[in-house]
Amino acid sequence: MLRKQIITKRSGESASLEGEIPIADVATVQVTSEQAGHPIDNAFDERRGPGGSRWVADAPGEQTVILVFDSPQTIRKIGVEAEELAVSRTQELAVSVSSDGGRTYRELVRQEFNFSPPGTSFERELWSVSAGAVTHLRLEIKPDKGGRVGRATLTSLAVA
Repeated sequence: MLRKQIITKRSGESASLEGEIPIADVATVQVTSEQAGHPIDNAFDERRGPGGSRWVADAPGEQTVILVFDSPQTIRKIGVEAEELAVSRTQELAVSVSSDGGRTYRELVRQEFNFSPPGTSFERELWSVSAGAVTHLRLEIKPDKGGRVGRATLTSLAVA
């Protein structure tokens, strides 16, 4: 007789990225705004996936998150998760890196996340990239390409 068990991933359980760089140990995070109940810290904790903790901008409109590394890093993967439970919108993310202390940036990837709750409310992307000697990683978020006022949100940002 076959022995088996049905296992399910619990909501908010970590989906780790192999070789993930521990941001709290190696970088300062700069952010344009954050809601008191949803600080940027949430984008770097272990509660990921649908229902996980998340960062929400306090101000409407475009937002920026910058990782300022203590020493240059090699980045091979970038993982991003975002969840929107209330508003149908298209959020655009652009990831750029700098190797000169943040004076100039090179765009690595640009992606749109389409939310249409309650059906489509969570998006996850994992990008393979090649960036050496990275001093700064910048994530620019346009919360609603439709031109409506919206708030940027991010469930997780991981780099490896």
